[in-house]
Amino acid sequence: SAFKNLEKAGNPWGVDPSTRADWAEGLGIPSMADGPGEVEYLFWVGCAGSFDDRNRKVVRATAELLAAAGVRIAILGPEETCTGDFARRAGNEYLFQTLAAQNVETLNRYGVRRIVTACPHCFNTLRNEYPQLGGRYEVVHHSELLARLLAEGRLRLEPGSSLSVAFHDSCYLGRHNGVYDAPRDALRAAPGLELVEMPRSRENGFCCGAGGARMWMEERIGTKVCDDRTAEAAATGAGVVAVACPFCLTMLADAAADGGREETLAVRDVAQILADRLSRGPREG
Repeated sequence: SAFKNLEKAGNPWGVDPSTRADWAEGLGIPSMADGPGEVEYLFWVGCAGSFDDRNRKVVRATAELLAAAGVRIAILGPEETCTGDFARRAGNEYLFQTLAAQNVETLNRYGVRRIVTACPHCFNTLRNEYPQLGGRYEVVHHSELLARLLAEGRLRLEPGSSLSVAFHDSCYLGRHNGVYDAPRDALRAAPGLELVEMPRSRENGFCCGAGGARMWMEERIGTKVCDDRTAEAAATGAGVVAVACPFCLTMLADAAADGGREETLAVRDVAQILADRLSRGPREG
């Protein structure tokens, strides 16, 4: 069904693709079709950021942080379609190449050179696999850009309440692309935040259970991977698990809710945690 939805609507949920930019309502973000002039980055939103309620909050937080730092971004809106990542992982190479070719044509038509995305799966595909199809771009993960903006003083945060945070490494950000320090540096820059490590972290990190297209399948044998990982996070005593991937957010948040830990262990993206310190008062999500 996920493959059929990709073919029909360009996203695994089968949601109407004309609603891809609805998440950005009220933020004043131009689309490339509007002719926005010079922008620093194209913001690649991805399917989860466009259509999943939890992850819409993540991309809104990211956009607000970039705006606060004076970074000019634009989006593709309905012209964006799934990168095809999970189609390739699950062996549907034809579907991957169909989607990728469409995206490369769109990006090249607009002369896009620099892309930022909050999804490590999109990040990995755009950065490492689209060059095979003529799409060569400078691609950064949102945690990398946010860490850089904080280090340069372009993004300033206010002190917030004391918070203990355990960071969970995304496989496609960490093991596949070697990005371990940036999300941690971004979190450490938040006043009042204490970063703690889980026993399995960085190069020895542990998957959330969604990789390799398993986001769209149910585990029916043994203990769910996401349940194991959430238990590890809870054992650190941290009140928040910080993630940098929409799949990890979904898997770990669901596991926390299913395990009765929802009140004591929040699962939030790095961008959401930082955005809380842009103003005095928590944001939704």
